[in-house]
Amino acid sequence: MEALGLAWLAAGIGAGLAVIGAAIGIGRIGGQAMEGIARQPEAGGDIRTSMIIVAALIEGAAFFGLVICFLLGVKA
Repeated sequence: MEALGLAWLAAGIGAGLAVIGAAIGIGRIGGQAMEGIARQPEAGGDIRTSMIIVAALIEGAAFFGLVICFLLGVKA
C-alpha cells in the first residue's frame, strides 16, 4: 500500500517538473521573440510564426511527460 502512495507522489512531482519546465521554456521563447521583434520589427511575422511553432512543440513534450508520469503512477 505504501508503494502506491510513493508512486502517486513521484507521478505528481514528475508532472509538476514537466509543467514547470514547459512554462520556463515558453516564457523564454516569448521574451526572446519580443527582443527580436523590437530589434527588427519588419521580421515580426516570421518571428511570431516560429515562436508559435516552437511553443506548440514544447507543450507537446510537456503533455507527453504528464501522460507518462500519470501512467507510471497508475501502474504501480
